[in-house]
Amino acid sequence: MSLSQGKIKYLKALSNDKGVIAAAAMDQRGSLQKSIAAAKGVGQNDVTYEMMSEFKVAVSKVLTPHASAILLDPEFGLEAAKARDSKCGLLLAYEKSGYDNAQPGRLPDLLLDVSVKRIKEMGGDAVKILLYYTPNDTPEINEIKHAFIERVGAECAYHDIPFFLEFISYDATGEHAEKSLGFAKMKPELVTGSMREFTKPQYLVDVLKVEVPINAVYTEGSKAFKGEKAYSMSEAMDHFKRAADVATKPFIYLSAGVDNDVFVEQLTMATNSGVDYSGILCGRATWKDGIAVYGKQGVNALEDWLSTEGVKNINAVNAAIGGAKPWYAKLGLASV
Repeated sequence: MSLSQGKIKYLKALSNDKGVIAAAAMDQRGSLQKSIAAAKGVGQNDVTYEMMSEFKVAVSKVLTPHASAILLDPEFGLEAAKARDSKCGLLLAYEKSGYDNAQPGRLPDLLLDVSVKRIKEMGGDAVKILLYYTPNDTPEINEIKHAFIERVGAECAYHDIPFFLEFISYDATGEHAEKSLGFAKMKPELVTGSMREFTKPQYLVDVLKVEVPINAVYTEGSKAFKGEKAYSMSEAMDHFKRAADVATKPFIYLSAGVDNDVFVEQLTMATNSGVDYSGILCGRATWKDGIAVYGKQGVNALEDWLSTEGVKNINAVNAAIGGAKPWYAKLGLASV
């Protein structure tokens, strides 16, 4: 697959000097409001725009000197975009937070006052979409999602800006909760199936932002293992390899809300299995423990915490991606 010079320019802006994407993520909206509300002991509606923006600015200011890029949202994150390190690239979210609860299928929607053109005008180096997706949903639901991604891909291609697609798996039957042993057993095939689908050329996705295909809590031999086994360590490594082998596009791993030490171990597993991933987009694993500090002590205390614990967390992740491959290598290029 060939990339335009425009998209190459933007992808270079999002990568470190090794061609690896070492990005922070701070585009949480509804979930962050709930967490700040809980930390402050107030209702979710009492968490103001100013609080959300203030939290994001602190994270961006302190952590972006240690990241090649940051993912933010246009709703609360534009001040944080201005506060980022000058060498740090910018991804902006295009989707509404969450999904439509009024009908089945976790259908997505776009922010009403945002377009790809506007994301470029805001200074974005890439467009990101989060999609709840599972290969085992009905064909009718998945065709809606396929068409949705085709439209966004075409819009990004027209405006010559990279398209990052993040997909989060779920059990369409509703039988297995997403932290359960039953879902852990399903997860490798769901992640692999989603990667197989969206690596297809009609979607015009440039970088896949994927979950690790296993749950370390149910991996025998993992530090996070709690006693219930979904797979052995060697089986988990095979799941990493099988998922990676179906992708013809560069892919990066998301932290998906796990603790920092768990994410680091999962990245070590990816490296040890020899997969050709191209980096990470790490959010809550880096900064989520700072929410309680912010809720109880305010933004100055949060910045102090980020300067110590947050930086330690992001540097641990950076150290763990030493085995990542340049994004352009996945496209068969020696350099860009």
